[in-house]
Formats: sequence, C-alpha cells, structure tokens
Amino acid sequence: MGVGRGSAIVLLLCFLVLHSEMASAATYIVGGSGGWTFNLVGWPKGKRFRAGDTLVFNYSPAAHNVVAVNNVGYSGCTTPRGAKVYRSGKDQIRLAKGQNYFICNFPGHCQAGMKIAINAA
Repeated sequence: MGVGRGSAIVLLLCFLVLHSEMASAATYIVGGSGGWTFNLVGWPKGKRFRAGDTLVFNYSPAAHNVVAVNNVGYSGCTTPRGAKVYRSGKDQIRLAKGQNYFICNFPGHCQAGMKIAINAA
C-alpha cells in the first residue's frame, strides 16, 4: 500500500466522521408554525436538543427580536451587557452544549412569556 492510498483512506475516514456528526444535527423552528411569539416557555418540553442543533426564530423584526442571554437575563427578563441581539426576523442560532437562554427584549414581551430555556446535551 503506497503513501497516497493510505492518505486517501485517512481522508475518507475523516470525511465520514465529520459527515455523520453534521447529519445528526437537527433544525427546530421555534414555536412551530406560529413562530417566535408569546407564551413559548413550554415549547422546548419533550424535545431532545443537542449541541450543534440549529434553532430558527421566525418573527416580524418590527415587532420582536431575539437576545441570547444568561440565566440572570432569562430569569429577570433583562439584557446583560454584551448580549448578542438578533433582528433579522429569520435568525438561525446554533445551540452550545449546556444551557441556552433566549428572550425578546421589546418592553413587556419577555415578561409575557416570550422566552425559552434550552438544555443541549
């Protein structure tokens, strides 16, 4: 077996490992057909999220936004300094391993249940 053939096998194995990891990532439309809106606190219940999965937030950018916050921001409906604010209306956010928190920081929206907490394995 020559060096070229061995390298090709290693490259193929690397591709298969990467491909299988990418294939296992799921995409979730937050809120389903209703999109990112009020009373979504229970939406994650019963779903199995993994690090690398993608959340898609569909909403009207004139009415809402998505802010990635920490536990304090989630619990108190506040936007911590340096928090990432999404405003496109079609945001795609990859989940990190562990707890992931998202709120809408338009006045009163988070308090009205426009927030989700997701634990990604």
